[in-house]
Amino acid sequence: MRASHGFTLIELLVVIALIAIGTAAVSFSLRDSAQTVLERDAERLATLFESARARSRASGMPVKWYPQTTDNNPNGFVFDGLPTHTLPDKWLSPQIQVAPNSLVILGPDPIIGPQSVQLQMRDSQLWVSTDGLKPFAVRRAAP
Repeated sequence: MRASHGFTLIELLVVIALIAIGTAAVSFSLRDSAQTVLERDAERLATLFESARARSRASGMPVKWYPQTTDNNPNGFVFDGLPTHTLPDKWLSPQIQVAPNSLVILGPDPIIGPQSVQLQMRDSQLWVSTDGLKPFAVRRAAP
């Protein structure tokens, strides 16, 4: 009887196929971190808009949001009409970009009109928008 000293070609091909399937599954399950960071900041901004909108309605005073660059806050934004430090004024990621002339007016009327802000990070873009009646939401395509 002859003893086997190694793998057959079939065994080797089966192992390589299993490794390839496992690698493909892992690579598909991993997401682009830049896209994840952008989505997280967009969801946060939508929530901040809704909070500022509720405060504007409660106080009866309009609240305006716009991006602002200062020495202390090179990549931030302002909620004009709210007391300072009421809401956050910085992006979670300093790589987030928004057009400098963006302006969102949040109340005090319950119907505010359609508004949108485009967020960008590298090649990815998302919009935080509302039709004026529904809450602000994150969208992948331009409103």
